[in-house]
Amino acid sequence: MAETVDYLVNAVLIGAGATVVMDIWGMVRTRLLGIPPLDYALIGRWLGHLASGRLRHDRIAASPQVAGERVIGWTVHYLIGIGFAGVLLAIFGLDWARQPTIGPALMVGIGSVAAPFLIMQPALGAGIAASGTPKPASARLQSLATHAVFGFGLYAAGWLVRPWLHP
Repeated sequence: MAETVDYLVNAVLIGAGATVVMDIWGMVRTRLLGIPPLDYALIGRWLGHLASGRLRHDRIAASPQVAGERVIGWTVHYLIGIGFAGVLLAIFGLDWARQPTIGPALMVGIGSVAAPFLIMQPALGAGIAASGTPKPASARLQSLATHAVFGFGLYAAGWLVRPWLHP
């Protein structure tokens, strides 16, 4: 039981921390490169429509808004980050959290780009790996960079919470 609680606490703190790092990257990217931030309300919109049976949209931004979509989207964004931290710990164990290393964190972070490429982008109307966007190569590169930053965030958050969880 104690190990399960340890696993969950580590996943929540490391995943939320890594997601914060990814969000900070998004703000820096917007300010320095002029790339618009991701609109997580659209994820909430998609989930709202999913609840009524609609899986795919031609263009999610053109779909009717859903009550609470922004809160839903941001909540799910952080839950997904926590979930990927859980994947990291499931594969590499709590020993990774006791002594974080960059390789596993980057593997999971970069590997997590499969979710938007194969699930979210097609469902939101952008095609597989952003193939339906005006600049697919640029969109792919931005997704890859963002998920690499998330991987770095997993590593950084692991080190940040280590003194409190694994003294």
